This record gives sequence, structure tokens and C-alpha cells, in this order.
Amino acid sequence: MDHTGTAVRAEHRKTCSANARSLCRALRRLAQAILAAIAALTLVCASLAQTLATGEYDVKAAFLFHFAQFVEWPGETFKDANSPLTYCTIGDDPFHGALDTILSGKTLGTRPFHVLHFKQSQEIQGCQVLFIGAGERKLLPELLAKAKTNSVLTVGESEHFAPEGGMIGFVLEGNKIRFEINLEAAQKARLKISSRLLALAKGVIGGQRGT
Repeated sequence: MDHTGTAVRAEHRKTCSANARSLCRALRRLAQAILAAIAALTLVCASLAQTLATGEYDVKAAFLFHFAQFVEWPGETFKDANSPLTYCTIGDDPFHGALDTILSGKTLGTRPFHVLHFKQSQEIQGCQVLFIGAGERKLLPELLAKAKTNSVLTVGESEHFAPEGGMIGFVLEGNKIRFEINLEAAQKARLKISSRLLALAKGVIGGQRGT
């Protein structure tokens, strides 16, 4: 009788162990499926964010390309007629290469375009156009002061960029990207902005109308 009971208990333990192993395997498969779903969702969200960001900055890169065609820098800005017109960004590159791509192979008269990406605030004496992303707002006072003394066209996207002393500030209006111009700031930096660009701006702050 004791032998039979022992055998029953052993079989019961074996059955329970088998059921437990089966349950564990099922739980592991469920956990793996959940993790895979989370990873897929994360990838989709990241891809969507990347697509939206890329679309916005493609447009902004195109604006930057055209801005240079309506701005006149002081004669001493360039060493000669073939010196490049240099665009600079500060901090993480929000364009993710879009600015480099759109300017590649293009020229302004005899001047080729050149793009530099600075990770931290540096001397901007060699820049003619400086883009300041929204994430670099804390550097605005320093960068705007340097730009004014070096005749650098400052373009930004942070809120109130132009009213706070930047020269051209991007603003979102619905689903459209527009821009404001602080003409007074540009004139203090000895930059001449064409009236054709001023006419396209959402708003113009201070100064006299450009050429």
C-alpha cells in the first residue's frame, strides 16, 4: 500500500512538474511576444518621429539655401570671390544631414557652399550663416553677440527668436513653416537683406527696409 502511494505521489509530482514546465514555456513565449510587440511599436514610433522631423528640416534646409541669395555680406567677409559661403550649426545636428545634402554641389555665384557642425559653442568667425536649434537656446546671448560683431546671419527656431535679437526666426503657422526677420539686428551686423525676402516674411522687426 505504501509502495503504491509512493508511486502515485511520484507520478503526481511528475505530472505537476510537466505542467509547470509547460506553463513556464507558455509564459516565456508570451513574454517574448510582448517584448517583440513593444520593440516593434517603439521602432514604428521612432521611424514616424524621424520622418516628421526629416520633413520639417528638409523645408528649413531649403529656406536656408534661399536666404543666402537675398543677403549681402560686407566685402571684407570673404578673402576672395571664390571663398566658400559657410553654414554652421551648433550642438546636435537637427537636419540629420539634410542641410549638407541640399547644399551639396550648389554655389552662390562663384562661391561654393560649405557646412560645419559644431558640437559646442565655438568661434564663429568663419561662418556666414549660423543656425541655432531650439535645444541651444541657452547659448543665444553669447552666439548673437558674436554674430553681430562678425557679420553672421543668425537663423533659429526657438520661440521669439527674432524678437529676442536673432535675425531670421522660423515660426510654425498651422502646418506651414514661415519666418520672421529682425531687420534691425541684421543692419547692426552690417548685413543687407533684400526687400524681396522681406516681402515674404511673416513679420519684420525694426530698421529700414532692405535693398
